[in-house]
Amino acid sequence: MTETTTVRISRGTHDELKRLAGARHQTVSDTVAHAVRLMRQDEIGRELAEPLTEDETAWLDADAR
Repeated sequence: MTETTTVRISRGTHDELKRLAGARHQTVSDTVAHAVRLMRQDEIGRELAEPLTEDETAWLDADAR
C-alpha cells in the first residue's frame, strides 16, 4: 500500500468528490490524482501558449544561420 496523508476539505467539496469518483467507478484517491494530472496538463498548456523568449527564438533559429 502507498503512503497516505490527510487533506482537509469542505463537506461540499468532499460530497462532490465522492460523486465524481462514483460516476467514474474510481476511488476518491484516484479521482484526486486524475484531477491533479489534469491541472498539471492545463498548466503546461498555458506555458506552451506563451510567446517564446528571445533566448528560445535564438536557439530555434540557430541552425538557420
